[in-house]
Amino acid sequence: MSEEILGALARMLEARKQAEPDSSYVAGLYAKGLDAILKKVGEEATETVMAAKDGEADKLVYEVADLWFHTLVLLAHQGLGPDDVLRELARRMGTSGLVEKARRGA
Repeated sequence: MSEEILGALARMLEARKQAEPDSSYVAGLYAKGLDAILKKVGEEATETVMAAKDGEADKLVYEVADLWFHTLVLLAHQGLGPDDVLRELARRMGTSGLVEKARRGA
């Protein structure tokens, strides 16, 4: 189910790249450019943190959905999609987080 939803969203976000800016929220966001998209991702990340601090599960799920959505917009804007992230997560499976961080020099 989750891969179907992510795939459908990715296709919709790609289609919105060709749409007139006033035809949809996403088309308008693309037209405003990378800085506007980054600002929106940052806002949604902050709202997610605040919802987690409030401890309300429904609110947290709502805000994470907004964050994921806007992150998908960012990925699409950069010519990437959910499959790119899923491949990276799959690559990391079975690898300790400490080992992964050491590989990146973090």
